[in-house]
Amino acid sequence: MSSLQEQLLKAGLVDDKKLARAEQEKNRRTSAARKKHGKKGAQPDPVRQPVQNKKAQRDRELNQKRQQEAQRKERAAQAKQLIDINKQDRSKGEQPYSFVYRGKVKKIYVTEAQRDQLVAGQLGIATCVTNEGRKFELVPRAVAEKICERDETFLVDLGEPAKSDPGEDDPYADYQVPDDLIW
Repeated sequence: MSSLQEQLLKAGLVDDKKLARAEQEKNRRTSAARKKHGKKGAQPDPVRQPVQNKKAQRDRELNQKRQQEAQRKERAAQAKQLIDINKQDRSKGEQPYSFVYRGKVKKIYVTEAQRDQLVAGQLGIATCVTNEGRKFELVPRAVAEKICERDETFLVDLGEPAKSDPGEDDPYADYQVPDDLIW
């Protein structure tokens, strides 16, 4: 008895090249199936199983840390982009405005209108690190809140919105605060 391949070859329906290709394809499929399913009846090695479990757990933890770090960097980049897009022009600022940053009093120069907006809580101060060093920028309150949602470390000062009505029990409600009491 001859095989089907030999019979097809004798009949002239196939040639040697087609038979060789068919044999290679058959071998590829069987080797791929072996790799996928492994040896039949193979049991996991009880000695190696705890080691593999520890390695898999460590890999999951490292992957989770990498993902968290990538998310943190993405939020920081978003915050920096919000600052760059929405910063107010302070080039004509002549009045100093002081604020506390990391326990130290810092000073930036702003215009009269910007100072009033800072005091009223309409503007906030955000910081970012550039090639020249740490910079402080003025941003609108809505943008400052978005920055705070992404990364609180970028927001330096977001003044409270000014309350228009003084308290009823305030004994100094009738007295105005002089303009020269700016620190």
